Amino acid sequence: MSEKETGPAVERVVIAMSGGVDSSVAAALLTDSGCETIGVTMRLSEGGSRCCSLEDADDARRVAERLGIRFYVANYAEAFGKEVIEEFADSYLAGRTPIPCIACNKNFKFDHLLERAKAFGATRVATGHYARIETDDETGEARLFRAVHRAKDQSYFLFPLDQDQLRRSLFPIGEMSKEEVRERARKLGLGTADKPESQEICFVPDGDYAKVVETIRPIASSLRGEIVDLSGKVLGDHNGIHRFTVGQRHGLGISSNRRLYVVRLNALDQKVVVGDVEDLDCQGARVETVNWISGRTPVSPIRVRVQVRHRHLAALATVEAKDLDQAMIRFDEPVRAVAPGQAAVFYDSEQDEEVIGGGWIAEGIR
Repeated sequence: MSEKETGPAVERVVIAMSGGVDSSVAAALLTDSGCETIGVTMRLSEGGSRCCSLEDADDARRVAERLGIRFYVANYAEAFGKEVIEEFADSYLAGRTPIPCIACNKNFKFDHLLERAKAFGATRVATGHYARIETDDETGEARLFRAVHRAKDQSYFLFPLDQDQLRRSLFPIGEMSKEEVRERARKLGLGTADKPESQEICFVPDGDYAKVVETIRPIASSLRGEIVDLSGKVLGDHNGIHRFTVGQRHGLGISSNRRLYVVRLNALDQKVVVGDVEDLDCQGARVETVNWISGRTPVSPIRVRVQVRHRHLAALATVEAKDLDQAMIRFDEPVRAVAPGQAAVFYDSEQDEEVIGGGWIAEGIR
């Protein structure tokens, strides 16, 4: 029987369903487009989490039933503990400020989920991220862009994705606003339509990062050190550098007639270095484990806009690729509180829309 007689093959897509409204509507859009949609909730925590919990899995299951699609729960709690939570604790102990959401996206919603998709015979995976993928008609190259509505843009968290992952990924809600997503969910009668968002890291629901670090790495509870100014003068003491981050002003535990900020953290001698707000200004940064979205490393310095935190504005800069997946950033104007462990994501210099690449900040250069 010919394809004309049987009709074109229906694309099978696996959608990561977190139990929230974004992935619920993404699943609905895929189903409406004619895809054979399979919902998968990735169980990443055994308890105490605001997302990826059994309650969230139940919410996702109800949405899948409403949409009439197959649904499964995949338990990745053990791998998540090793690849994300333990790395989170170790980063804080090393004096860095980690972003576990990026590792979660890369390792689980793409690496592991793509492998799961193969088992289902699916061609692609989809998520509820606010971002866009476009394909270059001439080269076939996948290009990553910010969401249409900047207020919810999540492209910052996706910079590690490679060409193969991008070509096999879909972001169905990338051109929608949050209110448009909620309104679509209401019209479809989805129970997640007005479900609140979690603003905290999923495995730190109460915001107590230090407690998580000390639970994962008990040695952290015994750490002690000094708080010093840039001249080395001791201003006080503390109970471990994992309680601090570059740019922090409140909760330093010292008294001063000046407003002091954490400028640097030294894991070797457990020193917290503080200074004035101007001391946070960085002329550049060194980044490592750099990923270039195109898969090609620039042979000469390029002009970009660099975003050093999720909520920061991207700053004009020149980026020069170095050996061993490293790059040097030179900002046109000083950028404040460039914290090791955060991501520096490169966007095109003109429109600030396309993700060129990014890497992990190893150090800010003053």
